[in-house]
Amino acid sequence: MKKRVIVLSLGGSLIIPDDVDIRYLKEFKKVILKNTKKYKFVVTCGGGSIARKYISALKDAGMDAKLQSFSGISATRMNARFMSYLFNKNPEQGIPHTTESVVSYLKKDDVVFCGALEYKPKQTSDSTAASLALKFKTIFINLTDVSGLFNKNPKKFKNAKLIKKITWREFDKMANASKYQPGQHFVLDQTASKVIMKHKIPTYILGKNLKDLDNLLKGKKFKGTIIEG
Repeated sequence: MKKRVIVLSLGGSLIIPDDVDIRYLKEFKKVILKNTKKYKFVVTCGGGSIARKYISALKDAGMDAKLQSFSGISATRMNARFMSYLFNKNPEQGIPHTTESVVSYLKKDDVVFCGALEYKPKQTSDSTAASLALKFKTIFINLTDVSGLFNKNPKKFKNAKLIKKITWREFDKMANASKYQPGQHFVLDQTASKVIMKHKIPTYILGKNLKDLDNLLKGKKFKGTIIEG
């Protein structure tokens, strides 16, 4: 049986919120490897605190948004390379920088890590993941540091409510309620939202509890947000 490809966006806030969260990442590794009997995984990595520090420093130095974005892309690729080492990948192989190379890597491997694949204005690694989900005609799972999409920031508001299901169009309105900024911290960027809406890509936003990821992959009940319809 041919394995289905699953595209995951692993938020940088989960990889390196401040220091590397190695306990979480070792658990992530277990869940992913356990599910490779049935699936192949493409994992796009966010930039996390490293990206935001670089971006903030360049902004303070008066550098333009394009250069700020390039520094963010570099951080996503560094995180992807680190994750490939954690999964004991061949260090000489490096990580893919194009969609074509992702396809090529997947032919030989069950788990492929990448950062943002190329520079495009107003995009984060989420856009890379959404585009790859389109390429492989599959679902898109976004792992972040909050347990789904909320009606307001749950880190600031205790009465924030989890939105269990939302349409592509309604989600796109939420994503575009604020202007894009390099290093922004919304669950999905505005371009990714447009891609999943236009191409009707079933999308799932899950939090830090990896049991929810395992349950979703097994078709069981999970906590998080479904974007579809």
